[in-house]
Amino acid sequence: MARTTVEAQLTKLRKAKEALEKKEKDLLSRASGKIIAKIVQLAKDNSISAAQIAEAMKAGKPKVTAKKPAAKRAAVAPKYRNPANAEQTWTGRGRAPLWAKALKDAGTLETVLIQLAP
Repeated sequence: MARTTVEAQLTKLRKAKEALEKKEKDLLSRASGKIIAKIVQLAKDNSISAAQIAEAMKAGKPKVTAKKPAAKRAAVAPKYRNPANAEQTWTGRGRAPLWAKALKDAGTLETVLIQLAP
C-alpha cells in the first residue's frame, strides 16, 4: 500500500482550501446581491436618491432627527378612595384595583369619590 507524501497531502489540502474560499466568495456575493436589491427597493419606495445614500455613507451614519424625550407627566390627583382602607386610592386611570372593580361591578363606585376642596 503506497503512502502519500507530505507534499501530496499539502497540495490536496490547498486545493480543498481554494475550493472552499471560492464557495465562500460566491455565497457572500449572492447574499450581498439580495441585500443590495432590498436597499434599492427601499430607496425607490421612499424616494431616496443614490446621491443621498452616498452622502449618508460618507458621513458614517444616516441623518435621522432624534425625537425629543417625552415630557414627564404631572401626577394626577386620586379620584376614588377605598372605603375599607383609606390609604388606598385610585386616579380613575389605567387598570382599576380589585376594590374599585368590585365597587364598579356593584354599581357603587361613585359613592367613594373623593370630594375636592373648592
